[in-house]
Amino acid sequence: MIQAIGLTSIPRRKTRPAIADLSFELHPGAVTGLLGPAGSGKSTAVRLLLGLEAGRGATLVGGRPLHDLPHPAREIGAVVGDVAGHPRRTIRGHLRMLCAAFGTPLARADEMLGLVGLDAIADERLGNLSLGMDRRLGFAVALLARPRALILDDPARGLPPGEAAWVHDLARKHAAAGGAVLLAGRDARALARTADRMIALDQGRLVTDEPSDDFARARLRPRVVVRSPYAQRLAGLLGESGAEVVGASGTRIAVYGTTAAAVGETAYRHGILLHHLADEAAPTTSTAPATSTTSARPTAPTIRAAGSDEPDTIPRTPWRKTPPVRRPIARRTGPERPFGYEVRRAFGIRTPWLAAGATLLGSAAGATMMIRIGGAPTSPLRLLSGWATELPLPVVAIGAGGIGALSYGQEFTYPALAPGHGPEPRSPRLLTAKLAVAGATALVLAALAVILDLAVLRISPGEVRAFAPLAHPGALAAWAALAVGCAWAGVLAAALFRTTALGLAAVLGVPVLVVPALRMALGGRAVGELEDAVGALWSVVTGVSQDGGTVSGTLRWVGQPFVLASALSLTALVGAYVASALRGRRRGRRSTAAPASGPVPATGKKG
Repeated sequence: MIQAIGLTSIPRRKTRPAIADLSFELHPGAVTGLLGPAGSGKSTAVRLLLGLEAGRGATLVGGRPLHDLPHPAREIGAVVGDVAGHPRRTIRGHLRMLCAAFGTPLARADEMLGLVGLDAIADERLGNLSLGMDRRLGFAVALLARPRALILDDPARGLPPGEAAWVHDLARKHAAAGGAVLLAGRDARALARTADRMIALDQGRLVTDEPSDDFARARLRPRVVVRSPYAQRLAGLLGESGAEVVGASGTRIAVYGTTAAAVGETAYRHGILLHHLADEAAPTTSTAPATSTTSARPTAPTIRAAGSDEPDTIPRTPWRKTPPVRRPIARRTGPERPFGYEVRRAFGIRTPWLAAGATLLGSAAGATMMIRIGGAPTSPLRLLSGWATELPLPVVAIGAGGIGALSYGQEFTYPALAPGHGPEPRSPRLLTAKLAVAGATALVLAALAVILDLAVLRISPGEVRAFAPLAHPGALAAWAALAVGCAWAGVLAAALFRTTALGLAAVLGVPVLVVPALRMALGGRAVGELEDAVGALWSVVTGVSQDGGTVSGTLRWVGQPFVLASALSLTALVGAYVASALRGRRRGRRSTAAPASGPVPATGKKG
């Protein structure tokens, strides 16, 4: 069972909250309908229930807070809006990527494709899906981890009747299998047919919570709609005859428990002019204010028919101030198989493959330009990496940084992980996986670049044809470290700034901005002293003299301003990432502990 206790949204600019003190329960084997017109607070209630929106209250699953569950996605599956996936990823690829995130077998993806009827178009890209196909994919994602409950935020909105009927049928099947379902929507009749229990909202407040049969008998009855300049007089006459009359204004009334013929005869006998008289079927959408002509009760939220102003009356609940209920911070973990998830996320689309191919071609072109235009360089590192003097970094290092920046840039642009209650994209486990995958990709690119650059050197005239990379292990290690460092800088910067562009800008900012600033700060003499200090420290720690060519060259490279700037930049990015994560947690704790502003309504009537 799922319990929503005191859900209250945070009001904006001294307005009352969109949802105030909302409490209800979802029972296994039952569909609960959440009814309300546009602006009634249905979507806000769903987002508060799932932890997608800041607010107060608690969501208990089997008596435990949702944020304390080790695997929330196995308890609750949600369909909230469109599927947030990369538009160039295939349907099957998207589901298999999420299988790794949820820790389910890959075969579960094909099983879900068959269940929602998308197996025939499994290789279609997400950007080409229609609204109905996207909604079916949303159900496949929600059911992927075999959750016990489904939370559906108006899934039939905008769908044709056949697709809407399929949505309601799938909700019933999940409940029949023992699951709990919350089905939000605006169509009162469709919800009443599907749901076992109905919850109605009006302006963020609970106005009814009762079995669907009672709701249908009380709120979905046929009625007679009357418009007349003497509507109030006619209402009194009809009330005396035993009919139930509800009025929305001075000239419009709705009459229950009688027929249009009987109302017309009463009006004729008493000489009352009628402008409109018609039988009306049951309403299709929910609540709106109305005033009863036969009762002195205050204005109340109502059930209203589509295209009609005559409603049923439901008593309002009084307003009172209540102390806020603290909403704890969710402690979500990362994907259950983070490396599998990251590999499928990174290489399930063409972008990184195209970027890798372009950088390798750029490396070969840089080596060619370096030899034929600028002459043979003396630096083994430049020969190995194809690092032309006109570039701030080797082309492959820039490409590795860009691919690293894509890892988090696309994660935040297309948030495929289940929001709120699913795996956390900035978890340490996933960050470690992204750093490992980006580093491995950078090493592969660096090795391929060396092979291509050597091929260019072999066909070039001069002494460079005899260049032997294995004779320069220090340069090889420096090239590998440079590529991996750029990839890691891209990952960390994109995780911090949440965009690919700023992640790549941080990589390029090291040679363009940080290195010149460090050179100015140190000066030429200080750089030489720093190299000597590094060499002396090596001798003390290892007991090995630095006079050897490889060791001496490596130590001189380590003491260069570029290496120091790269190390400082990586350290700064790591520190900023950790500080950002800690600051976010502190802000969350303060927001949950802050007192409520404005009045909070009392809990509405419970059925």
